[in-house]
Amino acid sequence: MYKDRTEIKKAMTGAFMENALIRDIYGLRPGKSFEEEFSKVSLENALFDVMSYAGWLFQQLFTAHKSEVEKLIRRQKAGTPEWYRYKTLQFQKGFDLKEGSDEFDNTGATAEEIEQSKIIKYAAVTESDEPGTLIIKVATEQNEELMPLDNADIPAVETYLNRIKWAGTRLRILNYLPDLLLLKIRIYRNPLILDENGTDIRTGKKTVEEAIKNYLKNLPFNGELVLVHLIDAIQQVEGVEIPHLITALTRWIDPSTGGYGPWEMIQVKKIPVSGYFKIDTFDYIEYVV
Repeated sequence: MYKDRTEIKKAMTGAFMENALIRDIYGLRPGKSFEEEFSKVSLENALFDVMSYAGWLFQQLFTAHKSEVEKLIRRQKAGTPEWYRYKTLQFQKGFDLKEGSDEFDNTGATAEEIEQSKIIKYAAVTESDEPGTLIIKVATEQNEELMPLDNADIPAVETYLNRIKWAGTRLRILNYLPDLLLLKIRIYRNPLILDENGTDIRTGKKTVEEAIKNYLKNLPFNGELVLVHLIDAIQQVEGVEIPHLITALTRWIDPSTGGYGPWEMIQVKKIPVSGYFKIDTFDYIEYVV
């Protein structure tokens, strides 16, 4: 597999230049590269550009197809975490299972009704420290924001999963409010771009806050927050000269109380207990010159 289009073109032109018949036809000088013998505007260069692009595109399509096939194979291996995740996402509110099947009976339902019934938009399955137990984290989405399912829907989800699960497997469903994230950051700013409140002078947007939100939004569900990657994302904001992370704190739902536990410091990285993070406040981000 070639890493990019340039590498594909280099392999093609290399073989072209090594062909004895081609060298005789064109009168090519021994030891010279394709770029030394053909200009960028030559017909030959244009043809290799087109062919290398076609090769790169085919490689991308093949890689995507291979990934999709591998994903389908994993889903078909019943009893694996990937299979449980797929089945969790297939839950349909208000529908019953077919007799003796792990699939829902959609008789008479429209495509829109089926899609609306799939209330679980995010799921992650991990093995618990307790033998024979899988932890299934779930969440839904509203106005492009992740949030827990309505608690009234959880008994139906549990009934569905308990009917299709493998014998001897225990399932724990986590339907928590998001882990809260509190960041204390000192932003050394370019005063020509950002004002003292972190507002982009030209656009009026809070670009640092938007960068943080986008980083969290692009994390995979149950994905790992890596502090250095978050700072890298902030560094890309126009007007940010030095982003200095002072501290990062998080807290999550304590199942014994049903409320949030104490704040805990994130040292390097953190996987959210609920599966996703939400910024508690941006009040602890200061902008200095």
